[in-house]
Amino acid sequence: MGQQQGPLESLAVNAEFWRGKRVFLTGHTGFKGSWLALWLQDMGAQVSGFALEPLSQPNLFTLAGVAQGLHSSWVGDVRDLKALTQALRTAQPEIVFHLAAQALVRASYKDPVDTYSTNVMGTVHLLEAVRHTPGVKAVVNVTTDKCYDNREWDWGYRENEALGGYDPYSSSKGAAELVSAAYRNSYFPSKHHAQHGVALATARAGNVIGGGDWAQDRLIPDIVAAYSQDRAAEIRNPHAIRPWQHVLEPLRGYLMLAQSLYETGTAFAEAWNFGPHDRDSQTVGSIATTMAQQWGGNAHWNQDAGEHPHEAHHLKLDISKARNRLKWEPKLSLQDALRLVIEWYKHHQRGSDIRAMTTTQIRAYQHLDAS
Repeated sequence: MGQQQGPLESLAVNAEFWRGKRVFLTGHTGFKGSWLALWLQDMGAQVSGFALEPLSQPNLFTLAGVAQGLHSSWVGDVRDLKALTQALRTAQPEIVFHLAAQALVRASYKDPVDTYSTNVMGTVHLLEAVRHTPGVKAVVNVTTDKCYDNREWDWGYRENEALGGYDPYSSSKGAAELVSAAYRNSYFPSKHHAQHGVALATARAGNVIGGGDWAQDRLIPDIVAAYSQDRAAEIRNPHAIRPWQHVLEPLRGYLMLAQSLYETGTAFAEAWNFGPHDRDSQTVGSIATTMAQQWGGNAHWNQDAGEHPHEAHHLKLDISKARNRLKWEPKLSLQDALRLVIEWYKHHQRGSDIRAMTTTQIRAYQHLDAS
């Protein structure tokens, strides 16, 4: 355990704290990374990033002009330790968010070597680079809710539950959690915090949805593509239950966690769940139906009867720890989250200014968070 200090007095993201902070993101060209980079830029942080080129066309990074507000940006692979270390040492960040990953279950079946090398050794490389970069104070390694040994329970998994993973993606993220724990114990222990100065935590979020996601084999992008083209969405596992949440919900958790690490040292250097309220862990079919109702017109879906690789059927997160200690909890209902998603994609269809529109959603959410 770390230092015994209480939670932050602030119950919301503190924009003043982030103004001028040097922040380094891996995976900043991805869906979540782009949203986080835009939020940090809007708060006045000095943001640097290291990532592959955007993996989809279109993509949020390009559409929203995320590069315009970056202090530095490197195109690179987290499997390249030398390049990652050089970028980190050049940026000299105070706070690091590690989001770079191979993040798709079905892709992990097709290429397990890429999945393990990126998610496991990429995490090793990031933490090794941090170890050799003076001045880093807080590190948040973003993993996934799928890192747990899924027993298909009806209740949510807690941070002290066993790690595991049926498929290569899930198990690679469980391994990334173990890597983080090993580095925390071996190189960033609380008893020597005065010497190393680093507080390291991991963040496990649920199924994240939001505008600007065009990843392959993901529910929301597939539904939006189908409804936009006035055809039926093909749904693989309509009865599967997932902890759905808007992308801004876990990002707010990451930001609050990073501030806690920065200000209190190792008191919060642990694993944290960021998921929806239990009532918003809904089936895939209910998501598709709600989106069809909100989209309007002839929007509808069918079950895809084809053969598909194994995916978890029932998965929920227990967020009691984040609620009690970080004073974080979801602000949006699932209905409101889906409404924001549809609003975003319809603005995109109309040719709206994507950076302005995305920033407007961020600011409206921040206002909600502060209220």
